[in-house]
Amino acid sequence: MDSYLIQVNGHGDHAPMLDVHLKTNGNSISLGKVKGRKPRWAVRASEMSKKTFNPVRAIVDSMKVEPNPKKAMISLSLGDPTVFGNLPTNDEVTLAVKEVLDSGRYNGYAPSVGYQSCREAVAAYYNCPEAPLEAKDVILTSGCSQAIELALAVLANPGQNILVPRPGFSLYKTLALSMGIEVKLYNLLPEKAWEIDLKHLESLVDEKTACLIVNNPSNPCGSVFSKSHLQKILAVASRQCVPILADEIYGDMVFADCKYEPIATLSTNVPILSCGGLAKRWLVPGWRMGWILIHDRRDIFGNEIRDGLVRLSQRILGPCTIVQGALERILHRTPREFYHNTLSILKSNADLCYTALSAIPGLQPVRPAGAMYLMVEIEMEHFPEFENDVEFTERLISEQSVFCLPATCFEYPNFFRVVITVPEEMILEACSRIQEFCEMHYQGAEGAQDLECDK
Repeated sequence: MDSYLIQVNGHGDHAPMLDVHLKTNGNSISLGKVKGRKPRWAVRASEMSKKTFNPVRAIVDSMKVEPNPKKAMISLSLGDPTVFGNLPTNDEVTLAVKEVLDSGRYNGYAPSVGYQSCREAVAAYYNCPEAPLEAKDVILTSGCSQAIELALAVLANPGQNILVPRPGFSLYKTLALSMGIEVKLYNLLPEKAWEIDLKHLESLVDEKTACLIVNNPSNPCGSVFSKSHLQKILAVASRQCVPILADEIYGDMVFADCKYEPIATLSTNVPILSCGGLAKRWLVPGWRMGWILIHDRRDIFGNEIRDGLVRLSQRILGPCTIVQGALERILHRTPREFYHNTLSILKSNADLCYTALSAIPGLQPVRPAGAMYLMVEIEMEHFPEFENDVEFTERLISEQSVFCLPATCFEYPNFFRVVITVPEEMILEACSRIQEFCEMHYQGAEGAQDLECDK
């Protein structure tokens, strides 16, 4: 039987030294002297985790208000179209997944970038003469959020900056700051249906700018850029040689009087990573199926960006294989009436909400053209008892049990966002309660001035 002897030598002020000898089969082997240390626990959170900050969660969690117990809660805050059950996905979508599950052919690991046949299905769905795509141009991801994360990670290094819309989806900033990437916010203009302030955008570009994020159709604005406006955005990107990360998760979710233009179809010289997925248009956000479409007709990204995306995707083993297996059927066999019916419901809700809120003194909604949201300006001078949009929405919860997100969550104070996916009767009831709340707290010019003086 082997025996082990560890001899500790040391004296005086010197740290003890471990003189390590192994005795095995009667022979002594010296492993030399190793400086000893006193073991202690020293477990600390990583720098990346400390830099990770979600402004929506931070603001909402700090609100800590109780709804009015006499009124049922109406939540217009969560961008999940499945919450109330009034917007189910299509039967074809469900059957596609059931068939794949029953087949047993998609239970194993897939390539990190997705099955070749599934990438071919996505490429075929989005391919067009203006923006041709092949399977090699598609990376499948775990939802659009991971698509955005991979796109940011491949385009930007710590110390560089990215250009992000204000108001804009909070995830861009959350991801960027956790990676040590600076965020520069460019303004959207509510008086121009949330078009980009192009002069302001271009003024932010410097030698450290890694990419421009364009979100169209928009969360939180519900806006849809015209073809001419997209061409102007591309002109800025082309002049400044800045690639575009296009968040197009709401692509094609536009109302009948509007047209969605994928930004990659309008340019041959600006390299674009377009991020999308099943979540919104097919009403299955929990299925976590997204993709990156690589548009690089001038070979500006070259192999480096493509190889980088592949390597980054290998950090995990890709999106759900069951949903991957169902992709071709979902994309190509979902009936057109399903999309049409969904958009009809959203358009009807948007019109009801916009009309109702437009009639309330002190509120200025901005009419949406797509996606699932609309933004409402609070004329704070007429509500002087509230410091800001966070206080306004807190009191709306406590008095009327209506929960809208304060637009401070989107870097845009004194607005709030309304989600329009709820059933029609809830939209009408919520708007009625918002009207009651505003009438209770609204101060005309004289009243507001008197209240300020009293302070």
